[in-house]
Amino acid sequence: MNFDGETVSADALEAMLAAEGMSLQDAQFESSAVGLVGTGKVGASIVQDADSGCIAAVLGRPRWLDADASELAVLRGQAAAAVALYRKYGANCLQRIHGNFALALIDGRNRRLLLAVDRTGTERLCLSRVGPLLVFSTSARAVARHPRIQAPLNRQALFEYLYCHMVPSPDTAFAGVEKLLPAERLQLDGANVRRDFYWQLAYDESAAADEAGRKRRFIELVEQAVARQNDPRPTGAFLSGGTDSSTVSGMLGRVTGKPAETFSIGFDAQGFDELDYARITSTHFGTRPHEYYVTPDDVAEAIPLIAAAYDEPFGNASAAPTYFCAKLAKKCGMEVVLAGDGGDEFFGGNARYAKQGVFEHYHALPPALRRMVEPLILNFPLGSSLWPVRKAQSYVRQARIPLPDRLETYNFLHRDPLADIFEPAFLGEIDADRPLALMREAYFRCASPEPVERMMHLDHKFTLADNDLRKVSRMCEAAGIEVRYPFLDDDLVAFSGTLSTEQKVNGGRLRVLFKDALRGFLPDETISKSKHGFGLPFGVWLNTHGALQTLTRDALSSLAQRGIVRASYLEKLRREHATEHASYYGVMIWVLVQLELWLQRN
Repeated sequence: MNFDGETVSADALEAMLAAEGMSLQDAQFESSAVGLVGTGKVGASIVQDADSGCIAAVLGRPRWLDADASELAVLRGQAAAAVALYRKYGANCLQRIHGNFALALIDGRNRRLLLAVDRTGTERLCLSRVGPLLVFSTSARAVARHPRIQAPLNRQALFEYLYCHMVPSPDTAFAGVEKLLPAERLQLDGANVRRDFYWQLAYDESAAADEAGRKRRFIELVEQAVARQNDPRPTGAFLSGGTDSSTVSGMLGRVTGKPAETFSIGFDAQGFDELDYARITSTHFGTRPHEYYVTPDDVAEAIPLIAAAYDEPFGNASAAPTYFCAKLAKKCGMEVVLAGDGGDEFFGGNARYAKQGVFEHYHALPPALRRMVEPLILNFPLGSSLWPVRKAQSYVRQARIPLPDRLETYNFLHRDPLADIFEPAFLGEIDADRPLALMREAYFRCASPEPVERMMHLDHKFTLADNDLRKVSRMCEAAGIEVRYPFLDDDLVAFSGTLSTEQKVNGGRLRVLFKDALRGFLPDETISKSKHGFGLPFGVWLNTHGALQTLTRDALSSLAQRGIVRASYLEKLRREHATEHASYYGVMIWVLVQLELWLQRN
């Protein structure tokens, strides 16, 4: 749909969409003066400003730091506020916007375009350029299928998917289509395109109060964040029983003054069920609990649904329980649900932060001492048969690998030579080093020199924005419910930068200040429990469940014909799953099945 930004109003756009039986999910708007096309999304605010000739679209729940813009957002919509800020600050208007948002603004008179996503990457924008035309959308698939783009599959991205279990930004599954990274903006001025970051987390522990003051401030900010994400509509909280979801559930009750509606998932499989911890939190805060046990039949139902739901292949198996938990909340009348994602990445909650600190001690040794010690340990006679020497050799070999590469030493694709996994023609087309190159970019872009904070910065991009937020947001959307993330509140994220590394990770302790501040608020069992995650016993169930076995067998047989993964490797993987660690090998089988089902639909 084309229209001239000088003559067509937002109301007229809405009317045209209705007349053509289209929703904003299908809408495309073009400014013929600069040759730009964009695709909107349900819930987007769109406006054309007659005074400036600007057209803006805003998706999400932005929070405007300027009082005038905030008032204008209430009176005329989010897009009108964006135009007002742009007219006042230009592209720097993004520094005056908090919350989650995707923004597209066309300045037709000055032949300029501004695209941006929020600081934590909750929302997203994908784009592709062909000559003077720039196509953008919240969906990589929508961009790829645009009549002027028609992008083929990106085989490099398929390798990255198998390495990362998702396609990391800026790449997408379609050649020539890219995603914006968290806090990234694209500016087009005439024929010139520039991409940069309008924000990065600042690290300044001198700006904070004393220890007691920091704990009080943390609690205040968490409460404020939950209050901001609470809604007049029925609002509940996901509750896994971990510290993040428990904190959100407890704060929701405090903010509303009534028991929170909480939603939890269980599994009838040894080592996977955490409902007991969720029940401890529910009892402690007096929530109104709702529980659902995911079955193998549910998973068989969810596998094709997940493949169809995502615009790129997505291999995080916990998407399945997330979907059923969101579906439960929807069935119980909720319209909004709060999730605990983000606490690990900004406050130091991942176990690898502590583990990698042990290896970093090795790098603190003088280089001359390391050069002397390494040959003695690595070449020790019969060292592999002596347990202490064998452990020392393993330590040195891992410690010699610098971060962030060391984080991937256990990656599944490192278990076998790539030539044994992939077909020669496919392997010849891809850059096997690109996943690590993307990780290094995120790791070293961090404004802190500290390894712990650099790992957290890497996880913000890869684990959170590229993976967990995509998982939860898309599954909630599929279930028909809106999800919000209090731990991604901008003020709370900024506060994390004022903490010292020791207040995040100290020796083997994770989230030190986070947990110390919550003592007395959370149950003691929640504070002391080890991190578990939201795992799915797919590999275990695959050994005995007929429908899962049939689905998996058919998908892997089909994948073997595509010239990507060797049939011999797929058969080896199935044997190892059946005879060794079912849960471990089940992860890669899930990833491969999802790839095949996604390829069948794309």
